[in-house]
Amino acid sequence: MGNNVYGGNMKNVKKIIVYTLMILFFSSVCQPVFASAKVNLNTASMEQLVELTGIGEKTAQKIIDYRNKKKFTTVDEVVNVKGVGAKTLEKLRGQLTVKVQKKK
Repeated sequence: MGNNVYGGNMKNVKKIIVYTLMILFFSSVCQPVFASAKVNLNTASMEQLVELTGIGEKTAQKIIDYRNKKKFTTVDEVVNVKGVGAKTLEKLRGQLTVKVQKKK
């Protein structure tokens, strides 16, 4: 009788381990797909900017105000916005892009 109790528990433990490993695998495989979409500093909405780590509503609005006066030509220019420092830039660099739309 003791073997059946432990045998049943071991099957459950194995299932939990397998399911956990599957979840970890798929989350690591899918993560680059979601991370690859870069935010364009010249066109991003308030909502898109706020989703960036370290950017709140006030800083997002400052980014929008900055680009309304002068379009970003490089990602590095974001440090010219009050509230965005070098450390924040380095955290966000891989998530940001700058594409200037050409006028026709």
